[in-house]
Amino acid sequence: MKIDSENILQSILESLSRIDYIHEGDIPNIDLYMDQVTTLMETQLSHTKRHGDDKILTKTMINNYAKNNLLPPPVKKKYSKEHVIVLIFIYYFKNILSIKDIEALLAPLIDNHFQTDSELGLPDIYNKICSLEIEQIAPLQEEMKQVYARAQESFADAPDEERAQLQLFSFICSLSFDVYVKKMIIEKLLDEVTENPRG
Repeated sequence: MKIDSENILQSILESLSRIDYIHEGDIPNIDLYMDQVTTLMETQLSHTKRHGDDKILTKTMINNYAKNNLLPPPVKKKYSKEHVIVLIFIYYFKNILSIKDIEALLAPLIDNHFQTDSELGLPDIYNKICSLEIEQIAPLQEEMKQVYARAQESFADAPDEERAQLQLFSFICSLSFDVYVKKMIIEKLLDEVTENPRG
């Protein structure tokens, strides 16, 4: 397998620069039926698919989320803007967290900010979280450059035909370790939350 080391980092940095999110203004202010919700999510998040035939969200998923207390039930089979925001959070969290952990994480948000008269509603929280995440892109790009440079320096004495593969393996291992550590920290924080479950 030939590895084009020169293009790997550039491709990663370009991918990071294209990261976007569903803007709160792109979520309709009117209640939606389930088919409309799945279409909205599919349209807005299609760029996050790894494979073209991957599903962003299905009716079965939405029903399971409601069954597992991750998502408040629809009102007369319609989903509000707040429902869509919760589904967006679930979409991103489900790649790294268990259903139980997602419920623990979202429960206080739903209890205190879902369709309430609170000054801080779910759309406000969503906008703030998204702006914080966008601010992380430039530092992430710098971090990727450093991790990649370290990987490229590894296995310098390996045979020429194996070096690129070993360096790619080193890069993936470094990224995987970072994900592992961050996931462990998230789980520890959630364990703190579940010691004081919602009432």
